[in-house]
Amino acid sequence: MAQSLYFPLLFIALCSISECVQRQYYFINEGKYWIEAQRYCREKYTDLATVDNMNDMIELNKSVEVNYEAVWIGLQGTNVSNWHWSSGDPVLFLNWASGQPYSGDNCTVIKNGQWSVGACTATWTFICYNMSTGLVFVNMNMTWRDAQSYCRQNHIDLVSVRNQNENQQLEKFINDSQTFGSSVWIGLFRDSWQWSDQSNSSFRYWRTGEPRSQTNNHRAAVEQTSQGQWSIYMYNIEKNRLPFVCHEDKLIVIQQNLSWSEALRYCRQNHVDLVSVQSEEMQYKVMNVVKLASTEAVWLGLRHSCALGIWFWVCGETVCYQNWAPGNGTSEEDCEPTVRSGSVQSGGDQTWISRPETHKLNFICRNY
Repeated sequence: MAQSLYFPLLFIALCSISECVQRQYYFINEGKYWIEAQRYCREKYTDLATVDNMNDMIELNKSVEVNYEAVWIGLQGTNVSNWHWSSGDPVLFLNWASGQPYSGDNCTVIKNGQWSVGACTATWTFICYNMSTGLVFVNMNMTWRDAQSYCRQNHIDLVSVRNQNENQQLEKFINDSQTFGSSVWIGLFRDSWQWSDQSNSSFRYWRTGEPRSQTNNHRAAVEQTSQGQWSIYMYNIEKNRLPFVCHEDKLIVIQQNLSWSEALRYCRQNHVDLVSVQSEEMQYKVMNVVKLASTEAVWLGLRHSCALGIWFWVCGETVCYQNWAPGNGTSEEDCEPTVRSGSVQSGGDQTWISRPETHKLNFICRNY
């Protein structure tokens, strides 16, 4: 039923998965309106709970230690629709066919290399991705939501496409899977939901039949009766005074302009350390917070050793996962007149760039 192919541009083998940092969740067993819960979380922690993936969802559910009908999380309806990848990848590339997207449909198929919107309730074959095997063609007709669930349960998620090269390789893979000319689901979808902390997270965990509507009067809540899946509730009616879950970010942007050594000292004195980015998942978390920076680049816990000619993380790990901008991150860095350290761009593709450690930049600390 399923065929797979290694896809090197989409899947980066990791030599270390020791750091898979999640948010810290806190269940507050007090009934409040959503707005009141949001205010409480922002005063005591970071914000109402944001969820990036199923691991986060599992941790959130673990934090709730009492029986409940529903608890507020930080997802709120808006009047503006945006495109997202199911996997949480940033939307950096679109390849719409002529005249697309032409309707109010909210899910995306690829056909002959070009994308079109389709009704999410239509049934098509689909492409999952898997960190071990790469692309996986699933020769079963499912709705977009069912295809998403299948990919998340059996692989990682529906496939994301980040540039033209990946789109061409995906088209070739589909043609090799003997589905030329057929429509195939990919992971791009559109909705009008936004997280309270303005996170880019595109993770959704709606129960069957939800969301019934998407307006700015609605908020998302986790329901125990639906195995922790989400339903929509009116945020300001008396019966919807619910307990809620806050989160505390494990990454924080410090909007002070310090040298790399000063930033390292600050993080170790006030938090835990400068952030180490040892996986693609952590890179996405960095991308979510770095937009808050006021400098064009932001220090990471990344350092170059002139003696050894290598880059390393201050947590003691060697650099395995890499996201360097072209021309950066070589082993033969110029150590004169000062040592080089690693930073992440706060705009653009948010890739890593090498800078003299004396430059004054914002920086990212980790709290755990």
